[in-house]
Amino acid sequence: MKPADEAHVSCKRALRLRSPVGSLRSARDKINMTNFNPIEEILQSPTEQAVDLAQNVWKRFRHHRGAIAGAIIFGILIVMCILASLSPFDPEKSNLADKFQAPSVSHFLGTDALGRDMLTRILYGGRISLAVGGIAVAISLLIGVPIGALAGYYGGTLDSVLMRLTDAFLSLPSFLVLILLAAILREVELPIFKQNSILTISLVIGILSWMTFSRLVRAAFLTLRELDYVSAARALGSSDRRIILGHILPNGIGVVIVEATLQLGYAIIQESGLSFLGFGIQQPTPSWGNLISTAQDHFIKYPWLAIFPGLMIFISIISVNYIGDGLRDAFDPYKVLETVGEYT
Repeated sequence: MKPADEAHVSCKRALRLRSPVGSLRSARDKINMTNFNPIEEILQSPTEQAVDLAQNVWKRFRHHRGAIAGAIIFGILIVMCILASLSPFDPEKSNLADKFQAPSVSHFLGTDALGRDMLTRILYGGRISLAVGGIAVAISLLIGVPIGALAGYYGGTLDSVLMRLTDAFLSLPSFLVLILLAAILREVELPIFKQNSILTISLVIGILSWMTFSRLVRAAFLTLRELDYVSAARALGSSDRRIILGHILPNGIGVVIVEATLQLGYAIIQESGLSFLGFGIQQPTPSWGNLISTAQDHFIKYPWLAIFPGLMIFISIISVNYIGDGLRDAFDPYKVLETVGEYT
């Protein structure tokens, strides 16, 4: 084989390693070498890469029945919580004449010890719990992804320092520290740290949940930074920022998205646990955790007070886990190659 042909094949092989999209396309379409332009492919914009990857991920995700079912159920749950204000009942207004009513046509999920409609309070509580989970995951991403990217890309002393910091946070007893921080921040005399603040609970959960993101991103960067397409980008004069954000991170984003869905469920559980123990969202503002907490004294005689909030937590967690499972399969390059017979 001539040197020019060898370089041509080597460049094609490097570009195929860029993402599962490249491998899938090469297996199905048998790229026409006559029209192949390596420089144009390397310089493909990050936006075009992201759109191409998203289309292929969606094609694989929609074939996962559990993930689709989970997405539909979780979507319905979110819509119901958003539309909670359409309920004719006030979630915080007492009506002692209707206390402890069993589920009926007038109150689908019954009423609590103060005569408040349980369905309305559960939906309003869902707003709190889901918002805390989403904000906590966002905070974890903002901390964990940059730390993992810098550690994995640059390595050396910076990697050692950042990973020792990660290890230090991992060594903390997370739930005990959550309780301690929640109790401390409630006493801080700042408007954003008031007792019922969603931001306070989200911040407490987020700053103790970023370590997994940093380790996953670091592992992805350690592998991807050695691939040929990154060397080609360096040779073309791309800056470290462009390589990290435009070439490596898009190809390692799959594990981050999957972990984010799983962390969302974990954050909802943590918020519920904190509220149950009295260190999270405080009454009369409802959340799934404090609804279960207030129901424990009446559980034997009025079980619906705890069953329905607990059921909402269960449904949201199992839905998110199925979504995460579907995304993991959709982003897994080996599963993609197995489907076209290129990997055994």
